[in-house]
Amino acid sequence: MSEDASAQQADVVVLGAGIVGVSAGLAARQRGLSVVIVDRREPGSQTSYGNAGIISSGSILPLNTPQLLKNLPKYLTNTHPALRWNLSWAVANASWVIRFLAAATPSQTKPRAAALHGLIGTSLALHRDWIVQAGAGHRIRETGWLKAWRGDGLATAKAEQAALAEFGIKSEVLDRQAISALEPNIIPAYSTGLLHSQTASVDSPGAVVKAYAQMLAAGGGTVRRSEIRRIEQQDDGWRVQLADGEIAARHVVVALGPWSAELLRPLGYRVPLAFERGYHQHFEPNPARKLLRPIHDAEGAFLMTPMEQGVRVTSGVELTARDAPSNYAQLEAVVPMARSVVEFGEAVGERWRGARPTLPDSLPMIGPAPRHRGLWLAFGNQHIGFTTGPGTGAAVAAMIAGAAPPFEVKAFSPGRYIA
Repeated sequence: MSEDASAQQADVVVLGAGIVGVSAGLAARQRGLSVVIVDRREPGSQTSYGNAGIISSGSILPLNTPQLLKNLPKYLTNTHPALRWNLSWAVANASWVIRFLAAATPSQTKPRAAALHGLIGTSLALHRDWIVQAGAGHRIRETGWLKAWRGDGLATAKAEQAALAEFGIKSEVLDRQAISALEPNIIPAYSTGLLHSQTASVDSPGAVVKAYAQMLAAGGGTVRRSEIRRIEQQDDGWRVQLADGEIAARHVVVALGPWSAELLRPLGYRVPLAFERGYHQHFEPNPARKLLRPIHDAEGAFLMTPMEQGVRVTSGVELTARDAPSNYAQLEAVVPMARSVVEFGEAVGERWRGARPTLPDSLPMIGPAPRHRGLWLAFGNQHIGFTTGPGTGAAVAAMIAGAAPPFEVKAFSPGRYIA
């Protein structure tokens, strides 16, 4: 799946081999365009590797909603498992923080939810098609995912159910007995649950991305591993300078996730990108007490999900610089809480850290760069990148081909933040 030649030509060069970039390349190739994907790492081995593997129908609410403002006092203590933040980062990025909080109003929440609903609907359909076509159908589980409350979460669960129902998304409110029937192997720690019944999950998101990349290569596309130095506009398109050569193309798609903004800076674009850092650790599962689906512990703000590598426990969000030293405090705090629900053994492998790219309105950029013909932006999918990657890629590929995107993309226009 690698390319040794020092120079190439293609209709489309996609920069980034995460779920968004691979999806963009695959969708463009399916439209008959010649495609090269470039990344310094193997497909699906960075941000797209470290998520909970959920293909979520219900992740339509942006991060910044009125509920965030209600929770702000407890988040400001910087001890809550849902959010840790670095003071010096917050001061240096005060403009981003202000814009992020300013978007958390009722009037702005529903339009963004509607936009995400269109993106997610397209993505779920593509995931379900592609995963079978790519020979990875054994990795998908149509068992939904469960959000669960230890305390009195009934009113909150019903409110979330009603919000989802407005968009035709089905869910089920469960009591303690129903949760035990659904997950008979867990310790009965939860009093209320909300089952997202139209949601799927996979046992290795990184392996799924690799399978999509292999399907692209089998269909005539190329995945090239190299360090990306810069992109330069030419009279006939674009030239991508790599550590080991260059590629000429009519179109360039920037899908580098948290590394996208710095590549665009020399072209005069100042992208207000922040980073939701997150952590996970795998643990040896107990074969006699298997976890059957992802569970989101509402009070602990962590997820437990059965993976190929073991039980994956994820942390909440850490807002800090993309490459700041790791701080495992959030993860270490929630592992004992996870053990109070799921029986698992010793840690397996090393702890993981990643950075999810987030814009102030919690919506990705999907579309053309304002001032450069043939330059396309596809990043900023925050913590739902694995869910929304296929739709993001399909929309960009459609626009490159001069066709209508499969959902309304106006809310995702790069021009809302850059000019």
